[in-house]
Amino acid sequence: MERQSTYTATATIDEHGILTSWSEGAERLLGYDSPAVVGRPATALLAADGSTARRIVAGRERWNGTVPLRHRDGRLLELGVLAHRRTSAAGVTDWLVVSAVTARPQPPRGEPLEEWTFLQSPFPLAIFDADLRLVRANRRMEHALALPEAAMRGLRLPHIAPGAASEEADRSMRRALDSGRPQEARARLGPQFGRTAVLSPLKDAGGRVRAVCLSTEVPATDSAGRQPPPGESGSRVGSATDQARAAQELGEVTVPRLADVMAVDLLDSPRDANEDPAPGPGPVILRRAALRAVPDGTGPAYGTGVGEAIVCPVDSPPAQCLAAGRPLLYDTTDPVVGEWAAADPGAAWLRASEARALLAVPLLVQGSTLGVALFGRRPGRGAFGPEELRLAQEFTAKAAAGIRQARSYTRARTTTMALQHSLLPHTLPEQAALEIATRYLPAATRAGVGGDWFDVIPLSGARVALVVGDVVGHGIRASATMGRLRTAVRTLADVDLPADELLTHLDDLVLRLAADEGSADPAAETAGGIGTTCLYAVYDPVSRRCTLARAGHPPPAVVTPDGAVRFLDVPAGPPLGLGGLPFETIETDLPEGSLLVLYTNGLFEAREHDIDEALDMMFAALGRPAKSLDALCDHVLTALLSHRPDDDIALLVARTRVLHEDRVAAWELRNDPTDVSRARHLVHDQLTAWDLEEAGFTTELMVSELVTNAMRYGRPPIQLRLIHRDATLICEVYDSSGTTPHMRRARIFDEGGRGLLLVAQLADRWGTRHDRVGKTVWAEQSLTEP
Repeated sequence: MERQSTYTATATIDEHGILTSWSEGAERLLGYDSPAVVGRPATALLAADGSTARRIVAGRERWNGTVPLRHRDGRLLELGVLAHRRTSAAGVTDWLVVSAVTARPQPPRGEPLEEWTFLQSPFPLAIFDADLRLVRANRRMEHALALPEAAMRGLRLPHIAPGAASEEADRSMRRALDSGRPQEARARLGPQFGRTAVLSPLKDAGGRVRAVCLSTEVPATDSAGRQPPPGESGSRVGSATDQARAAQELGEVTVPRLADVMAVDLLDSPRDANEDPAPGPGPVILRRAALRAVPDGTGPAYGTGVGEAIVCPVDSPPAQCLAAGRPLLYDTTDPVVGEWAAADPGAAWLRASEARALLAVPLLVQGSTLGVALFGRRPGRGAFGPEELRLAQEFTAKAAAGIRQARSYTRARTTTMALQHSLLPHTLPEQAALEIATRYLPAATRAGVGGDWFDVIPLSGARVALVVGDVVGHGIRASATMGRLRTAVRTLADVDLPADELLTHLDDLVLRLAADEGSADPAAETAGGIGTTCLYAVYDPVSRRCTLARAGHPPPAVVTPDGAVRFLDVPAGPPLGLGGLPFETIETDLPEGSLLVLYTNGLFEAREHDIDEALDMMFAALGRPAKSLDALCDHVLTALLSHRPDDDIALLVARTRVLHEDRVAAWELRNDPTDVSRARHLVHDQLTAWDLEEAGFTTELMVSELVTNAMRYGRPPIQLRLIHRDATLICEVYDSSGTTPHMRRARIFDEGGRGLLLVAQLADRWGTRHDRVGKTVWAEQSLTEP
């Protein structure tokens, strides 16, 4: 097959949905020439209902996603497109729609450290190839443009962010590629970018220009491009939840206003005021948190980078400042300071900037010392005056408060995530009824991790229970409540309660938890998890039936083997903790190979679109062919997530399997003691047919005891069933009595009381499950262990 070259397909659509232009790339992509489509409704090219497209773009300025289009020859093409709403100076509105068609593979990733540097850089970075098409974008660039890298890959900058600034940057990139020298574009690409974009050519080992890197600073001005008033310039210092970001904000506010260059170095452990302030006989160990300088085009080597450890001698300015606990001023021509700056790698930034005046300010908050901020001025600006000293202390105090708060937040979040991780299943249990894949994404909000959970619970008779729940709130309280409810669900599932009864018991538990926590803390919100939602489903691979009930939880989706996607109409039920309201169950047949999709509502809250659009996108992702269930989970998350979720997301996808008739044998028995012998013969013959003669003695003994008990204490009809599942053999005896058998200790002359004890000794697991009418006593044994 001929390899397709890289090109961009573009089209414009007026506000009435009529195509007004059609590029050569669009003609190559879909096979229609311009006269065939211009003037026609754009929805005529869709391979889906046009109302969906109208809902997607309604009220939006930009949209990106996958669109099913019909080629001229009838083929269905699913294309990733980016659409921009534009309004001209004359007030005419239209849409620019672009799609990159590229045969290039993704560029190879570098060494881990290089990848971390690129992805985690605090500045927006993007790499464009020799055709000026984007090939890489870091996380800051994705955030600034509000687009994932996948949506931008293969597009030129004017197509990613249309406007005069992008056109100028595009021309500057071409000059950088042609000349091999860095260029500047003095136009802001958007409110999330600085005033100047730097375009740096990237050369291979032979000196040939292969690509260009676009970089720009995060602006220190407001979104309108104005410098904030002096009283407000430090208002955002200390507002970040990340201590590195809090330190960087200090640099953004003070450079160049107070200094030409600055650094923030932090202690790994804060030093309290009641500790000895002296640094002691040894050096002080700090860690660099921020480094910032006024751009001068020289590109100085600043030495120690952010995150690296710094060893400060006792007589160095940082160590002296920490020991004194107050700001200290230095002249870098002083021999002591000069020797430190010349010898210490941690001071390379000071040497490279040629600063003459140095101001060291301790980071103090609530009696604790967190580290030190160092400000340098070049000779042209003179020394630091009283007003600069006051502002430096003010901004540094705000930064210290932000760093302390960020550390507390990070500590609390780490604790909560560790608790949440310990309470969620680490591995899925072995079972043959379902093939399962799961995903769990914790919230990225300041409120912390929530209480979403999922579980897979093997039940008797080769059945499997699937659980997904969502505890209201965030933080340790929600995680702890989640752990208690998950344990309760597993306990109730072990006694084989029907789905509606299980939710009723769980509802009572939430009420008791709320009462306990409310009495201990009357002001506690959502005490005990009131308002928690839960979905409980049980799948039987023998009958292929699935029984479901839900408590205020979103309904599950089902994908049938023919690719049709639908929701199961499970009665909603009230959220847990309201009390007194019933839960209802439904039963549905699931063909072999069907997909059952359970999720929490965070999946639909992770994107700024209406629920109809979210559902359409999820259904489209579920209907796409996927190599595996893990790939399908990734398709769903990619389609619905435009940024880190603000709420936890739990996703569970299960593909049904079936135990066919050749693995199940069932018989009706008469309520006659002589039929016990017949039951043993039936079991013997079946095990012989399954080539399991070695298990015959044990199985016949257990069946004999279970059938005898059913005839003696139960009521007809009596049924015997054997299930052979991989290396497991299950014996089940049903009777219509609701009496539960109990194992008891038999006395010396008792005739009964030993049957169930014998079954318990021979079986790996045994138990009783109750049906709407009657009960089933079951025993499970392994065929691989003696």
